[in-house]
Amino acid sequence: MEIYRDPVTLPCGHNFCRGCITQAWDHQEDLQEYKCPDCQQIYRKRPELVRNTSLHNIAEAFHATETDQEQTGVFCNYCDFPVPATKSCLQCETSLCDHHLRKHDRSGGHTLLPPTTDLGKRKCPIHKKILEYYCTEDAACVCVSCSVIGGHVGHKMMSLDEASEEKKKKLRNNLQKLMAETEEAEKRVQSLEERRRKAQENANGETETVTALFKDLRRRLDDLEGRVQSDIIRQAERVSQSYNDVIQQLEIKKEELSRKMCDIEELCNMTDPLTVLQESDTGDLCDTEDRERHDKQLHDGGDLDVAGISHTLHTGLSDIMSGVTGGIYIYIQPADILLDVSTASNYLHISDDRKTVSRSEIIQNRPETPERFQYFPQVLSSQSFSLGRHYWEVDVGGSVSWAVGMCYPSMARRGDQSVIGRTSCSWGLCREDNQYVVRHGREEIQLHDKILSNRVRISLDYEAGQIAFYALCDPIRHLHTFTATFIEPLHAVLCVFSACINISGLFRAVESVLKSSDSSIQSSLCSDCIILDTIRAAEASDFSSDSDSLV
Repeated sequence: MEIYRDPVTLPCGHNFCRGCITQAWDHQEDLQEYKCPDCQQIYRKRPELVRNTSLHNIAEAFHATETDQEQTGVFCNYCDFPVPATKSCLQCETSLCDHHLRKHDRSGGHTLLPPTTDLGKRKCPIHKKILEYYCTEDAACVCVSCSVIGGHVGHKMMSLDEASEEKKKKLRNNLQKLMAETEEAEKRVQSLEERRRKAQENANGETETVTALFKDLRRRLDDLEGRVQSDIIRQAERVSQSYNDVIQQLEIKKEELSRKMCDIEELCNMTDPLTVLQESDTGDLCDTEDRERHDKQLHDGGDLDVAGISHTLHTGLSDIMSGVTGGIYIYIQPADILLDVSTASNYLHISDDRKTVSRSEIIQNRPETPERFQYFPQVLSSQSFSLGRHYWEVDVGGSVSWAVGMCYPSMARRGDQSVIGRTSCSWGLCREDNQYVVRHGREEIQLHDKILSNRVRISLDYEAGQIAFYALCDPIRHLHTFTATFIEPLHAVLCVFSACINISGLFRAVESVLKSSDSSIQSSLCSDCIILDTIRAAEASDFSSDSDSLV
């Protein structure tokens, strides 16, 4: 019922597909005989299958036709059995195979198309004529009658080929644009994949570092605990021995006193005065020297050396904390930012310590230089960062309209390009009309949550290409992180539209704690446990205690 595939001939002369006869005979192996499915001739030995070359070539030709049929699905309208069509006639609205097409060609004047079943769409639905023109005004394909007597009279017409080429030209332009956009998107995907990979590698590296750190901390704490416990046990044994010695001496003393008491009672019971008077004196019953010796013995070794244990504990903790700060977090540096007056707008006043910037009602008469901001009340830091990890903090509680961030030194000093965050070379966190936004270039993201703190932290990881903003509330809250590939050093930049803001930082907070007059803090300064007490005191003064600040 189908065309042969790899036909083979049996000795009886009948032909079968190689796969079909092989499968049939595989089921007959148990009978030790093989039959021809057509004539039922029996073979005691399984015959060798020989390819029928002629039939194979014919079958291959039919298979090729079958492939065309599968591709088009259009058959000749004149054949009695399904034969794939090679052309369709638009005038006759029929499809023809190669045989009938040779006869059809003799008629001439007919339009032949690739095989199709949808010939009706190629004729005008009104005049039933072939669509030959394209109306540019109505963007429709029309027939001759439409352009002469129909609804497209007087319209500009183009041939279908011309209109098709013009549309193809536009499509090619669109294709080029789409290809460029696709290529750009692919590049961005690759870039983001690379950055994600690096971020994951950094996270894995940090995880390994922290894991190793805590493993080392546990080992050190276990060792310290062992040393302190051993010291306590040794001192406890020594104290116990001291008490045992004194108790033993007192037991001997008790026996001596008991004998003396018996002698005295015996004398008291005698009636002969001479005998009582002639007996030797019992001596002093209260041995003051023995009591003082026992007291001194217990004083010297009768109690634990708490001060020594505390010293061992504090020294060990100090060594462990030194290892922590030297091993993982010391490279996150709090930056001591100073403002650069030479860049300050004349609408700003800079404090003498160059830490506070305020909006000035009086225009400052500073010289106009290329470095100075002209139109916006902004100022840069004198320091720049081109390596490592740093952070700095700003107290924004004194202003209701401000902006802080970082920028390249090449940032414009006048015009819209000089506003923090509105250029490709600056990144900023801004407060305007009680709304908080982060900006960079054309990107602007509104922060729906209010910043519940008067202090903001800006963190920079230059190698990783990250600028992050945090609100120093309790707990500390991450606001946003920008990621970029930095090509210039970065300066801190501040903008004040009202009142003032000032630069602060961990180094100032620690200094204020160390200068505190609180007796509990002062007492902690004398021990290596200052870290814990300092953190507690600093938290009471709105001092952040996150991992960065612990350093």
